[in-house]
Amino acid sequence: MDQMLEFVSNHALLNVAVVVIVFLIIKMELERFTSGIVQINPFEAIRALNDDNAIVLDVREIKEFNDGHLKDAVHIPLSDFKSRLDELSKYKDKRVIAYCRSGSRSYSACKTLKKAGFEAVNNLQGGIMAWQNQNMPVSKK
Repeated sequence: MDQMLEFVSNHALLNVAVVVIVFLIIKMELERFTSGIVQINPFEAIRALNDDNAIVLDVREIKEFNDGHLKDAVHIPLSDFKSRLDELSKYKDKRVIAYCRSGSRSYSACKTLKKAGFEAVNNLQGGIMAWQNQNMPVSKK
């Protein structure tokens, strides 16, 4: 115990950094847990697309979209998302599956959708990278 106290007193800045990081992790996890945004994997996304007549929302930039996207994806780049949100109003009663490259930009779009009143909002966990890692098809049309 004495060694621990000595370590803490000798490395105060390091200990403050650890406490801040732990606090931020807990805050992020609580926000994700209470946000109502469900993270789904590629297999759950396929099930939702087949069963729920869900729509797919790609929030990547145009170059990324042209390199390959999920079939029939609605494309609205995150940079234009708030100004073009009204284009999605016709899908308020449908399940929306948003994705980007890795899942972080699409999570931001999901938060915006939830604030706009969309009920069934899902984020593709791992984004299109996870989709392609599972050898799922992408379209270039």
